[in-house]
Amino acid sequence: MPPNSAPLEALIAARAIPRDLQQEIEQFLFYEAALLNDRQMDAWYDLLADDIRYVMPLRTTRGSRDRESEFSKADEIAYFDDTKASIDLRLRRLRTSSAWAEEPPSRTRRFLTNVRIVTLDRPGEYEVLSAFLLYRNRAERQTDIFAGERIDGLRRCDTPAGFRLFARTILIDQATLEANNISFFF
Repeated sequence: MPPNSAPLEALIAARAIPRDLQQEIEQFLFYEAALLNDRQMDAWYDLLADDIRYVMPLRTTRGSRDRESEFSKADEIAYFDDTKASIDLRLRRLRTSSAWAEEPPSRTRRFLTNVRIVTLDRPGEYEVLSAFLLYRNRAERQTDIFAGERIDGLRRCDTPAGFRLFARTILIDQATLEANNISFFF
């Protein structure tokens, strides 16, 4: 869902983040994007916390007065609303010959920018807001471009990557998806 804090409040909070932490979190996000681009799904899956919630709410076009209801709510329909177990099922299915939506596999490129970090109440947890562009090409002529904002929850942990992803909300800019499927991860 849209961030709770106003942009100015987020900017002020981001100023309090040390530059080395900003760089460390950005490098984690770039590493994660590279794993997805390179189809290293097992390594990507290892970055997910056991309690992850991975959701992409529906977006509808609303007038200025109804902007609060632009995205579906937590108890409403979403493009996907996954846990670690359901992500595991999606990944296992992609490894089979019955995953026609990814045969041949998509070629993707993820671009992340405008990374803003807010320290959460629990030590070592951060809310990370970023703008993304995801380019996808599949087969010979299918090309999709997705743009939007991600709101990630990162938790510091003792792993080589340094963090685990415990939440991701994908706020897509498009109200109508023209892609044949969304069988990949943002």
